[in-house]
Amino acid sequence: YSEVEDIINYLNEGDVLVLNDTKVLPARLFGKRRGTGANIEFLLSRCISGGTWETLVRPGRRCKTGDIIDFGGGELSAKITGYGEDGTRIVDFSYDGDFSEILDRLGKMPLPPYIERESDESDKDDYQNVYAKNEGSVACATAGLHWTPELIKAAEETGVKTAYVTLHVGIGTFRPVKAERVEDHHMHFESYSVSKEAADTINAVKSAGGRIICVGTTSCRTIMSSYRIITESCRRGLRRLRRTSQISNILSSGCWRISSPRRTASPEAIAARSPDIWRCC
Repeated sequence: YSEVEDIINYLNEGDVLVLNDTKVLPARLFGKRRGTGANIEFLLSRCISGGTWETLVRPGRRCKTGDIIDFGGGELSAKITGYGEDGTRIVDFSYDGDFSEILDRLGKMPLPPYIERESDESDKDDYQNVYAKNEGSVACATAGLHWTPELIKAAEETGVKTAYVTLHVGIGTFRPVKAERVEDHHMHFESYSVSKEAADTINAVKSAGGRIICVGTTSCRTIMSSYRIITESCRRGLRRLRRTSQISNILSSGCWRISSPRRTASPEAIAARSPDIWRCC
C-alpha cells in the first residue's frame, strides 16, 4: 500500500492535475412553517436565478405551493412557488441584506450520512478542499481533501501543472441507485465551467504528450462534458451525465483519474487491473 504523499512519485514533469475548486454551501436550513409552526428542513440544491432556488424539503408532505417557511425568526423566509424534479420544491427567498452572509449565519453544512454527527461551525472550513473557491456545492469533492498546500506545491516543483475547473456537486450525490440498469438511473443536473486558462493549460499538456490527471470523479466528468469543444476555448453549462461508457473514451485519450476509495492497493496493482485509471487512497 502507498501513502498519500507517495503520489508525487507517480507524477511526471509535464503532467497536469485537474482539480475541482467548487466550495460547499452551508446548504441545510431549519425553519418553521408560517401559520402552524411545523419544523421544516431545507437542503438547497441550486440557485435558479436571484433569490429563486431548487431545494429538497423535509417533510415534503407538509409543504405545498404557497406555503411560507421562516428561518432565523424571520430573518430569512421562503415561499414555495412550485415543484422541481423528484419531489424538490422551487422557492423564492425574501430577506434584507446579503443572501450569502445570511446563509453563512443560519445554514449548516450538509455532511454526508457516513459522518455520523451533526455539523458544527468548524465544518465550514474543515469540510472544504484547501483550494475551494467558487460556492455552489451541496457536498465536498472529497478526493481533493487529500491535497494539502504542501503536496500541491511539491507537485508543482516537480514540473506538474495545475488546472482548476468548477463542477458544483448536486443533490444527486445523495440519491441511491434503484434502477436495475445503471443507464436507467435518473441523474440530476450539475452546473460546471472550464475557463479559457484551464482549457489552454490542458490542451498544451495534451499536445506535448503529457498526462491529464483528474483529481476525483467531479473533475473527470467536467472534462468529459467539455472534451469535444475544450480545444476551442472554454465551456460552461448544465449537464446531466447519463452514459458511463463515455468515461473510457476520455481516459483512452490521455485523461487519468485519481479518486479516494476507502481501501486502495498500490497504483501499480490497480493499473494492472485497469490501465486507464489510477487511484490513490
